[in-house]
Amino acid sequence: MFTGSLTAIVTPFRNGRVDEAAFKNLIEFQIANGSNGIVPCGTTGESATLSYEEHYRVIELAIQSAAGRMPVIAGTGSNSTAETIALTKHAEKAGAQAALLITPYYNKPTQQGLFEHYRAVASEVGLPILLYNVPGRTSVNMLPETVARLSEIKNIVGIKEATGNLQQVSDVLEYSKKGFIVLSGDDFTTLPLLAIGGHGVISVTSNVVPGMVSDMIKAFEAGKLDEAKRLHFRLQPLHRAMFLETNPIPVKTALAMMGMIDGEMRLPLTAMTEANRATLSSALKELGAFSKGGQR
Repeated sequence: MFTGSLTAIVTPFRNGRVDEAAFKNLIEFQIANGSNGIVPCGTTGESATLSYEEHYRVIELAIQSAAGRMPVIAGTGSNSTAETIALTKHAEKAGAQAALLITPYYNKPTQQGLFEHYRAVASEVGLPILLYNVPGRTSVNMLPETVARLSEIKNIVGIKEATGNLQQVSDVLEYSKKGFIVLSGDDFTTLPLLAIGGHGVISVTSNVVPGMVSDMIKAFEAGKLDEAKRLHFRLQPLHRAMFLETNPIPVKTALAMMGMIDGEMRLPLTAMTEANRATLSSALKELGAFSKGGQR
């Protein structure tokens, strides 16, 4: 249920407020182009600058708009365990299919602290939980041994692994409970991760070309390895462009270029530089992204 191409969906703003109409259209775009799910209120969704009311509303709107046509994995993590429990309880009550929980940032817990944090949240909800390890943002790396311990907890069902380290991903797959879902958190590593037994990606790029990201994974799953490799390398220039500046600056800029959102971001994020915009535009044109979904 939580495998394949899952999109870390942006939160569109207009005049300082969540643009609900644009958000609904983005979800329809994902459904029409074969994505396997959406993840609202993650890093790409600028969760750090959403008020509690906005956070709740975005998750509720995603669930209402998806209307059972694809799973909604709500971003509900925080550096406060109590806050994480409250956000996750809300997502469960609202009808999300799962929750994505980032490792607590800034306070830099020990490995035992990470274990106790996730165990505490899992004990308070029945919702399936996906761990989220992104040390480049949080300054703490959840080690494979800790992930393996957490995989034994019934409703902790998987992890978004965004270290970009295939050795670590391999260890997570080896050490964790059988059936534990391992998803790439870096678009660059999706195909290599699939090759060693991973289950898909929570993708930034699929905001822009959901069809191509989905097709790459489907090709791999069908044993069409040459086609999967072709799409992997075809996507690489856009993957690079998506991280020319801090995510989600490039992806929101791309969606604005495609006429799908306003492109507004909240401080401290700022508009993309003209030089980087040119590189991004070139990558989008190369993939036919301006045709809304990209050329296969």
